Amino acid sequence: MVELKLHDIGEGMTEGEVLHYFVKVGDQVKSDQPLVEVQTDKMTAELPSPATGVVKEILIQTGNTVEVGTTLLIIEDGKQQKLKTVDKPQKETSEGTRQISFVSKKGSKRNILAAPYTRKIARDLGIDIEEITGSGPAGRVTDEDVYRFVNEPASPSEKAIMQDAPVCESENRETIPFKGRRKQIAKKMTQSLFTIPHVSHFDEVDMTELLALIQTLKDDGEKISVASFFIKAIQLSLRAHPIFNSVLDEENEVIQLKKEFNIGIAVDTEEGLIVPVIHHVEKKSISEIQKEMKELISKAQQNELSHKELTGGTFTISNVGPLGSTGATPIINHPEAGLMAFHKTKKRPAVVDDQIVIRSMMNVSMSFDHRVADGVAAVRFTNQFIELIENPAKMLLEMV
Repeated sequence: MVELKLHDIGEGMTEGEVLHYFVKVGDQVKSDQPLVEVQTDKMTAELPSPATGVVKEILIQTGNTVEVGTTLLIIEDGKQQKLKTVDKPQKETSEGTRQISFVSKKGSKRNILAAPYTRKIARDLGIDIEEITGSGPAGRVTDEDVYRFVNEPASPSEKAIMQDAPVCESENRETIPFKGRRKQIAKKMTQSLFTIPHVSHFDEVDMTELLALIQTLKDDGEKISVASFFIKAIQLSLRAHPIFNSVLDEENEVIQLKKEFNIGIAVDTEEGLIVPVIHHVEKKSISEIQKEMKELISKAQQNELSHKELTGGTFTISNVGPLGSTGATPIINHPEAGLMAFHKTKKRPAVVDDQIVIRSMMNVSMSFDHRVADGVAAVRFTNQFIELIENPAKMLLEMV
């Protein structure tokens, strides 16, 4: 018999949700035939059959989220009586969904049920997991328990105030399942906020010259979006300020400066936010960026992005201007060091050469990891981006 396990199909994924089985118990299957569809925080993927045979047992039901390494189903290949892959015994909860570890420390106050990733979160936050009361089955400590423990009031009086606070409930309410990509996004955003000390820097950009250039190109039959110029300007600014194109490796106590410039673009889809990546922007013209960006956005909205197109980012942008935003405090796409958001462009009075004139102005928000850079560096980085956008000719010179 052969086990089909959830393996790592994404960069650093720890778990995935079982969305759909293409087979049922008793079905004849062939090697490499898609058997199950799973969703991670980044993508949806099909897991192929590792062997030819008959589906003997489905262990994890659809809708459940399981950790990497969990056996999803068993195939009877008729060649051996014993399982070909046997990992350490799994301990299922009453939910039957997660493989958890059961640790008994000599002299410890009590035994703790918690997933390895949950323990890592606690360690990263400097919390003794034995102090946390688990809300999961059999008292299992969940990720949410750890984060709740961090934020809970410190003193009994504070708890009393919270407990005495009136609770307003409505009989008419609608509930939305908190699962799938929405849950994965929530987990990743929480991880980023609790891991990275965020600082956000704000500024404004005069878009007048760039919009005039884009209109000229459009009149000549070349349609280029402002986002394509943003991506190239970000790459050029990162080249001059590489600290924001980096990753902090805490374990080895080094900051890794990335040599390639892979820019992630936040895309809104029906299933939630997703960030495809344009790789090696430093080797691409603005026209090439435009073309690739359109393809990635289309694939994101069709849920057709590949693993490569979703991984390897070194810096992320979020263009929320078309939706009408004027400001934000963006959450960094962990483990990157920065994220810049672009907001709505509006015509408003500005002072140029001591004259009040009408200019097209746009606000930008730059969030950065304060462990690897200070505010001065963020201002300099943002200033260079602004300089390039306000003077598109300089951008062209930088590209030579």
